[in-house]
Order: sequence, then C-alpha cells, then structure tokens
Amino acid sequence: MSEIIKTTAVFQQLAESIQYVSKHSPFYQTHFSKETVKELTPERFRTLPFTSKEDLSLNNTDFLCVPTNQIAEYVTTSGTSGKPVTIYLTKNDLIRLGKNEKESFELTGAKAGDVFQLMTTIDKQFMAGLAYYLGVQELNAGMIRIGPGVPALQWNSILENKPTILIAVPSFLVNLIDYAKQNNIDINQTSVRSVICIGEPIREDDLSENVLAKRIHADWNVELFSTYASTEMGAAFTECTAHQGGHLNEGLIYLEVLDDDGKDVPNGEKGEIVISTLGTEGTPLIRYKTGDVARVYRDACPCGRTSPRVGPIIGRKNQMIKFKGTTIFPPSIYEIFDSRSEVSCYKIEVSKDYLGHDTITILLENRIEHSPVMTQIIEDCKAKLRVVPHFVFLESDYLRSQVFKNHMRKPEKIIFK
Repeated sequence: MSEIIKTTAVFQQLAESIQYVSKHSPFYQTHFSKETVKELTPERFRTLPFTSKEDLSLNNTDFLCVPTNQIAEYVTTSGTSGKPVTIYLTKNDLIRLGKNEKESFELTGAKAGDVFQLMTTIDKQFMAGLAYYLGVQELNAGMIRIGPGVPALQWNSILENKPTILIAVPSFLVNLIDYAKQNNIDINQTSVRSVICIGEPIREDDLSENVLAKRIHADWNVELFSTYASTEMGAAFTECTAHQGGHLNEGLIYLEVLDDDGKDVPNGEKGEIVISTLGTEGTPLIRYKTGDVARVYRDACPCGRTSPRVGPIIGRKNQMIKFKGTTIFPPSIYEIFDSRSEVSCYKIEVSKDYLGHDTITILLENRIEHSPVMTQIIEDCKAKLRVVPHFVFLESDYLRSQVFKNHMRKPEKIIFK
C-alpha cells in the first residue's frame, strides 16, 4: 500500500472526490470504469488511468463539474508548458484556495499583523496572485499589491509602507538589489525579514541553496522560502523554517510521486509528481500527471511535521532538451547565468533545426560580449553542460523587454519555439 494512503480519513476524502467526478464530470464519466469506481480500494485506485495535460487541454470544458452560474472565478494556467487551459473555481473553491495560502504562510512563520508586498500580478487570470491575496486576508495580515517589475516603485513602497514579507520571483530580487546599490538604499536596514519565492527554484537537488539564492544572500540578509504550485492543483507545497522541502497540505491534495513504471518511489528518490485534488468543486482532477520531476521526503521534518515534502523541481518532462547528443534540463542552464553577478538579464531560446534537432540560443546583454566573463561562461558551459550553445548579444533595455513582458505573469527566461 502506498505510504500516502495511510489513514482512513485521507482515503475517504479521495474516494469522495472520485465519486464526485464520476457523477459530475463529463470527462471522468467516460475516463473511468464504473465498476472500478463503485467499489474503490487503494489497490483499485492505482489502476485508474492517469489524467494528462493533453486531456485537460483538448477537453477543457468537459472537466467542469458545476453549472456555469456557479463559477465564481475563471483562472488559466500560465502556458509555459503548453496551451493555457481554464480552471473554473466556485465560491467554495476560493475559500479552499485562501485556506491553503493561509496555512502555507503560517509554515514560514507569518502571522496576523504582518504586511505582505505582492510583486506578482493579480490580474490576467493568474491564480497565484489571487491565492496570495485571499490567504493574506485569511491570516488577518496586510497586503500591498504592487505587481511585477518597476524596482523604483517597489522600493518606494518598502521604505514608506514597511512590509515585513515580500512575495516575488527570485530573479527579480537581483534587480531590486542592483537598484538599491545604485540608489544608496541599505537593504539590510529595511523592514523586510523574508521573501516567499514563486516561479523559480532556490534550492539544489540536495535542498541546499542554489546559486540564485546564494547570489541574493550575498547582499541581502532575508530568509527565502521555496514554494511549488500549479494552477491545476489549486494548492501549494511550501517550505517551513527548516527549509527541508515543501510540505504537502494533506487535506487539499492527494500526492503520488511515481517512477517511469507508475510505482511509488522510495523516500528521498525522484519521480513525477501526480496529484488528485481534494475538496474542489469546479475543476477537480484525479491522478493528474504534472510532468514535474522532484524528490519526495516522507520521513518526519525537523520542524516536527510528518506530512510528505517535495524538493525542488529537477526538470519538466516536456522541457527536456537533446542538444548535440546531450540531455539538458533548463535548470542546468539557469545555474550558469544566475551564478554570475555580471549577468543581470538573459533568455534561453530552444528551437529545431532543419533536421528536427534541438538548438539552444542564449540572449545576453551586449555589454558583456567582449568581457572576460564570456570566456568564463563558455568554460562553464563546457564543464557543466558538456556543450556550448549559440550566443546572441542585444541592447540591455531591449533584452529586458523580451524577458519581463507586460502581458506575461512571470519573467520569460526560456522559450520553446
């Protein structure tokens, strides 16, 4: 029996979710066998077919389980790993979303009376921004909704409104640090004590700080908390103060971490994250394959909690690059450039040549084209990637406009053409 199916209460919630979709979801009514669902056991659960991203994309409205007049929010996935799809939320789903974020914030030590500054978008059908807002209200804390970009505006608010916690994409913190240095702001004498990081990893595979986190901490003495979430799951895995992986909220998500044969991986090993949502009404998902690969930790956390934890995303199955005979995941490329203080902005373009082979082009600022750091970058590529990509050098402002796009929710550090 799976380690995750460990209490009657957890399995009962899972069984109720499966009965719910079998009754209300046009997709699952044809996807599942009626006999398997009727007498559900842990063993039968593991025979249920997976739900793929392609299933959700091709049959989006068939996942809707309520009449349209009960939809309170229409949110969409970011589209970074395919065509954006819509997730439909009822009022109860919004309550669930706020509950998850409140409990996630509490894992980091946040409490009533804290003031959060939101540096991500809350519009453009973005679930995360909405979730953070709802969670802060549930926590009885304060929220400053600045949105992404504009370091001058962010610092004006920090100095004037004195937030204690920031919610931000980690690479944007590098821009904030650069702006502070240029404008004589002593960042270690501000009100900010921690940052909840979204959209990019700040941990290595062994849970130590990665180069981006080290680069931030070289200048800014703030506590960084890693998170992992997706629009589809409507919940988040968030680090506690022990920083030993993101905790599962067992009342909201049923977690499987599976190997290529569909079997549970042992404690500390890596596999694909597969989730089943618990307690969702609008767009529940069962055995949904996220495509994200991470390690799972089922032993007790140093904080005392016993909920399973996941490590940083090692790679996404649909973002594996085969370049000159070498298999590369994007985080390996990020590490090379995030570790260089001389590199403040970059973008990776992956495309196919006329033979259908992957090609990698790195867009960099033209100010470093003839600098010594380029020699070091090339040597790093040879050592860490075993191949050297093609480089294109662009004017700094133009490159930033291609990474920090107004219509995008997060920096576009990589694009698959």
